[in-house]
Amino acid sequence: MSSSHTTERRYQSGFGNEYASEAVAGALPQGRNSPQRAPFDLYPELISGSAFTAPRHENRRTWLYRRQPSVVAGRYQPYAQPNWHTGGDRAVAVPPEPMRWHPSPLPSNVAEIDFIDGVRTVAANGDADGQHGVAAHIYMAGRSMERRAFVNADGEILFVPQQGRVVITSEMGVLEIKPGEIALVPRGVVFKVALPDGPSRGYLCENYGAQFRLPELGPIGSNGLANARDFQAPVAAYEHDEHDGKVAYELVKKFGGRFWKAPTSHSPFNVVAWHGNLSPVKYDT
Repeated sequence: MSSSHTTERRYQSGFGNEYASEAVAGALPQGRNSPQRAPFDLYPELISGSAFTAPRHENRRTWLYRRQPSVVAGRYQPYAQPNWHTGGDRAVAVPPEPMRWHPSPLPSNVAEIDFIDGVRTVAANGDADGQHGVAAHIYMAGRSMERRAFVNADGEILFVPQQGRVVITSEMGVLEIKPGEIALVPRGVVFKVALPDGPSRGYLCENYGAQFRLPELGPIGSNGLANARDFQAPVAAYEHDEHDGKVAYELVKKFGGRFWKAPTSHSPFNVVAWHGNLSPVKYDT
């Protein structure tokens, strides 16, 4: 997995279809999902984006083949992020009048803030545990996440950058988006955010409920709105661990509206091959 922000990136095409990718030839098992011995002694793991028993057309899952199992991590400890709120968990008096706002000014210490600490909630409703509702946030950050990773167990996240490019490294690979593009990261997928242009700002939609899907077409015809083939998914890539058992990453998890952190001795971005229909995607609006 290259750390260069000028690398020409490759993507797969589609939205919610079956993807398959391998960073090393022969790493993706054929004819079975979890063989007793996977190629190159990789560890098969399943990420479920829907109930295991969901109908085929609603089922979302991806098989990952990684160099180390994801459960190898330290104990989770509470992590303070007081500005990212979940659902209708606050009593706020909202005046019944139209409101609008200018882009929020970047904080004076933005160079010290990464994506995790740079999120501020604008509005939220519903309940993450009940899997219904959404939240709207802004993010303002000036530092890339180098040895930190994030996973949101409460919902999927839609990125809408307003200033500066965003490079999203996920377990499935790398997406790069700029203002005018959007990206969607599914619930439960580990990712980190790099900021190649320095201080960056944008909007997030955190969806606790049913996954985003393309709208129905109906009377507007078969070719209206967004086409599935114009969405792009990442290709498999992985980081090489060079820490010999030392703490390599801090993994921050959002779960039930609260934040937790745990140390890991390896990179969570160690997936050599994967296949399935649960993946981050990007789209040029």
